[in-house]
Amino acid sequence: MKRLFPMPWHSLLLLIVWLLLNGGSFGHLILGSILAVLIPLLTHRYVSGHPPIRHPWKAVRYIRRLLWDIIVANVEVAQRVLAPNSTLKPGWVAYPLQVTDPFQMTLLASTISLTPGTVSVEFSEDRRWLYVHALHLDNTEELVDFIRRRYEQPLQEIFAC
Repeated sequence: MKRLFPMPWHSLLLLIVWLLLNGGSFGHLILGSILAVLIPLLTHRYVSGHPPIRHPWKAVRYIRRLLWDIIVANVEVAQRVLAPNSTLKPGWVAYPLQVTDPFQMTLLASTISLTPGTVSVEFSEDRRWLYVHALHLDNTEELVDFIRRRYEQPLQEIFAC
């Protein structure tokens, strides 16, 4: 079974994303299933050992939370940009990282960039800080606390032993 599905979670995620993007017709189910098997088969040897997902239901909760945050952030950004006399206060934040695993750091940076209004720019040389640009920044500590509570701590729980 491991030979056919070397990365089963990746296969499942590929199939789900394919169906969400293309609709749930029978033809797309078949094509998505074929791609969900073939892509991990062809690429698994290039994936360097990221930590296994120890708590898959927490990962599902994390993805659900992220999708909700993307929707909410889209509405907030649209309101700020379209408001008459909108006064945006862009700003930079040096976010102190608690995660040390490169895969988790990448997931955190990607999560921040996926959420409208914030963009992960780069990691510091020593990989202890992540530099984030915010479209509107009222309070640096609030943003740091939000990222830690909503994204970084749940990521640590997902991959914790």
